[in-house]
Amino acid sequence: MPLTRLVYITGASSGIGQALAARYARDGWSLALVGRRTREIEAWARAARLPPQCWHVYEADVAQTDSIVSAGQACIATQGLPDVVIACAGISVGVDTAHREDLDVMARVFAVNQLGLAATFQPFVAPMRERAGGTLVGIASVAGVRGLPGHGAYCASKASVISYCESLRGELRASGVRVVTLSPGFVATPLTARNRYAMPFLMQPVAFAELAFAAIAAGVRHRVIPWQMRWVAQLLRVMPDALFDRLMAGRPRKHRHNEG
Repeated sequence: MPLTRLVYITGASSGIGQALAARYARDGWSLALVGRRTREIEAWARAARLPPQCWHVYEADVAQTDSIVSAGQACIATQGLPDVVIACAGISVGVDTAHREDLDVMARVFAVNQLGLAATFQPFVAPMRERAGGTLVGIASVAGVRGLPGHGAYCASKASVISYCESLRGELRASGVRVVTLSPGFVATPLTARNRYAMPFLMQPVAFAELAFAAIAAGVRHRVIPWQMRWVAQLLRVMPDALFDRLMAGRPRKHRHNEG
């Protein structure tokens, strides 16, 4: 099968990004893999015995706009314009606004999770519009539905991703370019490994990647994965504030950057 379809994935060194890369490779896609830890990505690709001609690694820091934009431009020059772009890179750190240093942590979370996502898409928007085809995929989170104590930076950044992708979808609707938003529930990745609270319906990255692959192929607008968390998200959206506050009272907080 000719390797003609190309997917561009940020955050490809681990977790959801790596699982998605494996799923697309299994379906015969060429891979453009982006991350800071390029040696880890290359080692994974070789260990997975991916044909050398079907993948290329680009070093970039998603938090640095020029860095991630340059990676996208390099991909177009080296492998051509992707069919699918998945902005998968993300970080999750607890914050406490009473601490001055946590404002810097919040800025970093937004730089990666929201602005970094927009910068990931930027090199591809105009050429995809000109081609009248392509799919831009933003990885949001169920955490973007309501604010969770100690999780303000992550929740706010993912809520921003949902709104941003919705705006972009409207802008590109007549162009033939699709914008897909995926909101995972809890997935067993380095981001969730140290969580000190219950994580219902916890998924393995491979299981998430399978469902995400199908959702992207179907061109859905916004999908919460897994389906059980869709009901949770809908319930959270309509839950009265007073009830939500009572449920969140005393809930363990996300680890701050300097907590062991």
